[in-house]
Amino acid sequence: MLNIVLYVLVVLIWGSSWLAIKFQIGVVPPEASLVYRFVISAVAMFGWVVILRLPLRFSARDHLFIALQGALIFCINYFLFYHAAASLSTGLIAVVMSTASIMTMLASAVILRRAPSLRMLCGAGLGAAGIGLVFWPDLAGFLSGKAGLTGLFLSIAGTASFSLGGMVAARNQASGLSVRGGTTWAMAYGVALMGVYSVFNQTEFTFDPHPLYVGSLLYLSLLGTVVGFACYFALLARIGAERSAYTTVLFPVVALTLSTFFEGYHWSVLGVLGVMLTLLGNMLVLTPQRDEA
Repeated sequence: MLNIVLYVLVVLIWGSSWLAIKFQIGVVPPEASLVYRFVISAVAMFGWVVILRLPLRFSARDHLFIALQGALIFCINYFLFYHAAASLSTGLIAVVMSTASIMTMLASAVILRRAPSLRMLCGAGLGAAGIGLVFWPDLAGFLSGKAGLTGLFLSIAGTASFSLGGMVAARNQASGLSVRGGTTWAMAYGVALMGVYSVFNQTEFTFDPHPLYVGSLLYLSLLGTVVGFACYFALLARIGAERSAYTTVLFPVVALTLSTFFEGYHWSVLGVLGVMLTLLGNMLVLTPQRDEA
């Protein structure tokens, strides 16, 4: 039951965060927005961990792996997606992000020599096919032209960074590191790396006082990052990197639902069929086989 609760929370929070990212693009440089976001997130996380008296002390070797996790997930990943959002709609970026489960399984097969089961491959394939049907009109229109190829490449690279970061996080937890303590330090390392890059890149740290920017910044910092990643890494520890990454397959469905209520999106037959395939794939991946029960 807890797995289902964590899974739903991750999907809803991160699925809605794509719309919030849209309001971060424009006046403020992406690097500055990311620094603001993760400074708020890291401070909140450190405060939470200190109040609960959770472990924050790790060995030098552990800090190296935590820093790698932070670089991949809390720096490179978002840096690429924020820049991709300048040339692609967040819906298309979410579609690319939905391949994280497939990338994670491939990375596990190559790096860890861990072959995915046929059941998991079929589930991920159905989920990806379902998302493809939901967004087929957008994808067909995008692929028929040449615009946005840079954004597409950045999205693919960002998804790969997220997948590799999830594997590093799984390694850290398997080594006995505290989930919340490790995540807190990972956020700190990620924002430190982004801050160093911003200084060398001479980023102008402007700020947009518009309510949409401020509101989306707080939403992304506290819910999208602190709560979302706390649930995700807890889920990762319980069901593994491959199945946790599959939560990304449902992100575009959440974004599409929000678009239905707030942007007047009209569902098509392909859209309904795509959602059904995605949910079927979700059930295949999450339902444990007899030898896993």
